[in-house]
Amino acid sequence: MRTRLERSYRFEAAHFLPKVPPGHKCARMHGHTYNVDVIVEGEIDSERGWVMDFAEIDEHVGPLVRMLDHQVLNEVDGLLNPTSELLAVWMWQRLAAGLPGLVEVVVSETPTSRCIYRGN
Repeated sequence: MRTRLERSYRFEAAHFLPKVPPGHKCARMHGHTYNVDVIVEGEIDSERGWVMDFAEIDEHVGPLVRMLDHQVLNEVDGLLNPTSELLAVWMWQRLAAGLPGLVEVVVSETPTSRCIYRGN
């Protein structure tokens, strides 16, 4: 049986978007309460009865969230232009090799604005 696990994380961070048109409001420093969902899919292990322990997902995602929390994202290595899209890709690139079954990273800047990244 194939199932899907979703684990949610939250952090506070500031950013500005250096590549938007002149006068765009996002060119100015501002902050968000980011929500990140990490989605893993896989077969249920017949012995344990799960795909993986949620704590295993935390072991991979937690260090990234701590790197980003209460930071200016533009100052984080690899995030000079920290759009939601590029933040989702940044997280994927740091999770994919070590987190088996990763299928999506969802980054929400606001309750109504999100980016879903599914890898290449």
